Amino acid sequence: MSSYARKHAGPGPSSDQPAIPEPSYSERARTLVHVGRTGSLSTHSRKQPGFPFASVMPYALDNRGRPIFLISSMAMHTQNLQADRHASLLVTQPDTAGDPLGAARVTLIGNVELVPEPEITEARKLYLDRHANSKDWVDFDDFAFYRMEIVDVYYVGGFGVMDWVSASEYDRAKPDPLVDFAGPIIQHMNSDHEDALLAIALHFAGTQAQQAQMLSIDRLGFGVRLKTPEGMRGIRIAFPREIGSRQEARDILIEMTREAQKNPA
Repeated sequence: MSSYARKHAGPGPSSDQPAIPEPSYSERARTLVHVGRTGSLSTHSRKQPGFPFASVMPYALDNRGRPIFLISSMAMHTQNLQADRHASLLVTQPDTAGDPLGAARVTLIGNVELVPEPEITEARKLYLDRHANSKDWVDFDDFAFYRMEIVDVYYVGGFGVMDWVSASEYDRAKPDPLVDFAGPIIQHMNSDHEDALLAIALHFAGTQAQQAQMLSIDRLGFGVRLKTPEGMRGIRIAFPREIGSRQEARDILIEMTREAQKNPA
């Protein structure tokens, strides 16, 4: 972790507080890019040399997490890329409530080039699976598939959570196994089980609160925002064991709720 990240990430190794298990930054970056469908692509402007040019950019992903774009030769960003292949893609956490600076986001930096001819069929399938409406223009003569070869990655998980992720770490990482179910789980817990979240926060984190809102969930635990007598506070609560499915998430939250209600702190 960089010195900048350590400076902003709270207690360091000397803290007597035990570390809460959580996914690596590379896993979180891959998960966020997997969840997203559209990012902001920044290219180098041909019209105004030296200035970045940002565009809304739908994308798909291959099995290495490389973004695939379907873009027209008439688009300004395509013309920029034809002159300079260096670009970045910003992907932000969808459906965030509150301060957007507290939400997760990731910037992929890389070289954007045409997908090689032997790989176009697979790129087409991946893209149409994510953006079915593009079938109406995918075969237009001016459209072609491009792909970003990742050079570096910068991940921000919210306030005080940030660092660079190497291209090799990003390439090896996998999206969290709960990624496709996280939204419904979070919505269900916040709509129907705030009392359970309050009990879990008290028992497992020793935090008394009047209100609780689950913010995130992954294979190792979940994040929750609490309204306490001292003000709003965000904490992470670890699961007793690693999980890997929606059913396992349900089971472990029920288990933790029962334990918290039986043995309040």
